[in-house]
Amino acid sequence: MPGRGGSRVPERWTDYVPLGRRLPGTRFIAFKVPLRQSFDHNLHPEERFSPRDLIKKIKEQREELGLIIDLTYTTRYYRPEELPATLCYSKILTMGHEIPNNQTIFQFKSVVKNFLRDNKDNDKLIGVHCTHGLNRTGYLVCRYLIDVEGMEPNTAIECTYIVQQSSRASY
Repeated sequence: MPGRGGSRVPERWTDYVPLGRRLPGTRFIAFKVPLRQSFDHNLHPEERFSPRDLIKKIKEQREELGLIIDLTYTTRYYRPEELPATLCYSKILTMGHEIPNNQTIFQFKSVVKNFLRDNKDNDKLIGVHCTHGLNRTGYLVCRYLIDVEGMEPNTAIECTYIVQQSSRASY
């Protein structure tokens, strides 16, 4: 059920680096879910990754985030109000450990298409996250690249896989 679990850090969350890199030739960037300040007491300072940290790390990559698509199936990790007012936010409740259904896929594609239409004149990124920034995130980004951009499935998978591999913690 969405919204349960308090300040318990998601399982294996610390096993992944916070943020990947822009997927080559796209406006997508994947990251693990940022956690609001109430989670800090359960994490070492170097493990923390908040909405504020997300924005800072994106800027360090000399990029600008324009949209966040949140695919977690809860509202407990952070609140959209913690994000800059200039940043668009879309919550698509997506169950983990199962393939997203057609409604979820359609919703994801619609959000991305609308953002790209409204942001033709800039190069702002579309940040996508689930809990770890891998499974739901990778699947839906691949579906968009294949279904909308016409990318070959193996190319889309390879593109997201390479970027995601660099997102795994190396320790």
